[in-house]
Amino acid sequence: MTRIKYDASLMKTMSVFETVTMTTLKDCFVDNNGLLIFVVNPTMISKAIGRNGQNVKKLERMLNRKIKIVEFNPSLTQFVRNLVYPLNVKDVEEEEGVVKIIGPDTRTKGLLIGKNSQNIKNYTQIVKRYFDIKDMKVV
Repeated sequence: MTRIKYDASLMKTMSVFETVTMTTLKDCFVDNNGLLIFVVNPTMISKAIGRNGQNVKKLERMLNRKIKIVEFNPSLTQFVRNLVYPLNVKDVEEEEGVVKIIGPDTRTKGLLIGKNSQNIKNYTQIVKRYFDIKDMKVV
């Protein structure tokens, strides 16, 4: 797990998110792909997204960038499922600090891994913020 630090602009962004969605935020950061990710507390995901995704659309317009809202879960396997959603995975397993994501088909596996493995590296970095893991693999 890494120590989390926020700068002034990120704090402002978090405040805007909480004002628009009326939810409490666990974390906010920009991933390696330039996507702004908001991690909300458990059971707050539907309120954060809003009816028909209206909060997401409003925030994307206000912040002028793509966002993703992820529901935090204290269970490592469920958090990984939430993180890779809307991609469907067969199963998520954890053995000795290595998380294995089992994809249903080659297309999904390709999307999970990404070009030059950038997606799986990104997921690994995000999961390491909250859980003590060594690596992630797509099987």
